[in-house]
Amino acid sequence: MSTQRTRFEAAGQGHVLAHWESLGTAEQAAFEAQLERVDLELTRQLGERLAVESEEDSPALAPPEVFPATVSGEKIAERDRAAARGAELLAAGRVGFVLVAGGQGSRLGFDGPKGAYEIGPVTSKSLFEWHAARIQAAGTRHGFQPRWYVMTSAANDAATRAFFDVNGHFGFDPADVFLFQQDMLPALDGEGKIVLAAPGTLFLAPNGHGGTLAALKSSGALADMAAHGIEQLSYFQVDNPLGRHADPLFIGLHDLAAAEMSSKVVAKRDAAEKVGVLGLLDGVLGCIEYSDLSDDLRHATDEGGALLFNAGNIAAHVIRRDFVEGLTEGGDLDLPWHVARKNLKCLSSDGQPVERPGVKFETFIFDALARTSASVVLEVLREEEFSPVKNAEGSDSPATTRADLTRIAAEISGAADAAVELDPRLAETPGEFTQRAPLADRTPNGVVFRPGQR
Repeated sequence: MSTQRTRFEAAGQGHVLAHWESLGTAEQAAFEAQLERVDLELTRQLGERLAVESEEDSPALAPPEVFPATVSGEKIAERDRAAARGAELLAAGRVGFVLVAGGQGSRLGFDGPKGAYEIGPVTSKSLFEWHAARIQAAGTRHGFQPRWYVMTSAANDAATRAFFDVNGHFGFDPADVFLFQQDMLPALDGEGKIVLAAPGTLFLAPNGHGGTLAALKSSGALADMAAHGIEQLSYFQVDNPLGRHADPLFIGLHDLAAAEMSSKVVAKRDAAEKVGVLGLLDGVLGCIEYSDLSDDLRHATDEGGALLFNAGNIAAHVIRRDFVEGLTEGGDLDLPWHVARKNLKCLSSDGQPVERPGVKFETFIFDALARTSASVVLEVLREEEFSPVKNAEGSDSPATTRADLTRIAAEISGAADAAVELDPRLAETPGEFTQRAPLADRTPNGVVFRPGQR
C-alpha cells in the first residue's frame, strides 16, 4: 500500500486513504486494486478543467447533407452501387460488430444487464439474442463468419458474461465473441478532490459512450480486429432491437465516400421531440443537443415544409478501424470531456454518508465526427429501424417496441395474428421470407416464424 499512498498523496488526493485502518484485510486488498487503476494524471487534468470551466460562444448551426431514405433519379444508381459495395465488404469479412451494452435494466424495473431484458413479443428472446440473430443472419446472407465485440461495464460485466455462457453465446462460437469492459473514472467534488462512495470505495462512474473507443484499444479489441482483417466497425446500442447492423447500403456509402465515421438518422417525430440532431456547428459535423436549439431553429422548416433540423441521432455508426486507432494513439482518447454535475450519495470529510454536489466526466462518441475529413449521414425509416427500449411505460417502452416488432413481422410474413414474431435469422423482406422456407410455431402467446430448411 505504500506505493499507492505515496502516489495519491503526491497528487493531492491522499484523503481517499483516511479510512484505511478501519478496513478489513479483504477490503484493503479490493481498495488497493481499485486505486491502482486510477489514472491520476487524467484526474488532475479533469480537476484543472473545473477551475477554468467557462461558457463558450454559441456556434453557428446548420443542417447536414443527408442521403435520403427514399431516392429517385440519379440517387437510385448511387444507392445500388453503394449497396453492392457494402455487400462485398461484408462477404469479405471486413466488417466487425460492436455492441454497447454497459447499462442496467433498472429503469425498466429489471435487475440485471439491460441486454438480458426479454423483449420478444411471443418468445422470451432477450435484447442480446435479437442482436445476435441479426448478426448471424448477416453472416448467412453474405457468406462470412461474423465477429461480435460487446462492451460491458463494471456494474454488469460479470452478469453479462454469465448470461452469454448460460445461453451458449446465442449460437456464436465463443471464440468469435469478444467481451470487454468500459473504463471508469473517479467523480470529483467542486475542488477537484476524488469522492468516496464508502470508506474503502471510490465513487466511480462510466466515462461515457465515447469511452467505447478507448476501451476497444485498451482491451485489445482493435488488435483482434486487425488480426482478423476487419477494417470497418458497425457500432450500435443494446436498447434498439430493430437496428440493421449489417446494412450494405450504409456500409457501402461510407466506404465509397472514404469516410472515417458515418451515422444513421431518423426524421424527428415533431419539433418537440427531445432528441439530439446531427448538424454542422461552425461548419463542423457533430450532434446538436435539443437544448442547444433555439425555439426558432427547432421549428424552422425548409422550402418543402420539413423540419430543417430533422436528422435525429440514433447512435448507429460505421467507423473505420484505423480512425479509432488514431483517436486512441498512445492510450489517450482524443475526444473532449463533458462535465456532468450531479448530486452524489457519498462520504463527507468526516466519513458520514451525505448527498452533495459532485462532478462526473463523460466523452460522447458523436464528438468523433468533428475529427473526420469525410462522413456520410444516412436517413432510415424510424418504423423500420428504430424502436428503443428506454422507458418503463409510454413512448420508447417495452410495449411500443414489442408492437413494432409484431407489426414488422406481420408486414413481412403477411400473418394477421394478434401477436407475431419473426426470427431475424429468417428474413428482412417479404421476398426473402418466401425464399427461406419459413416454419411457423404456434404457441398460446402467438406465432413465431423461424428458418426452415433451404
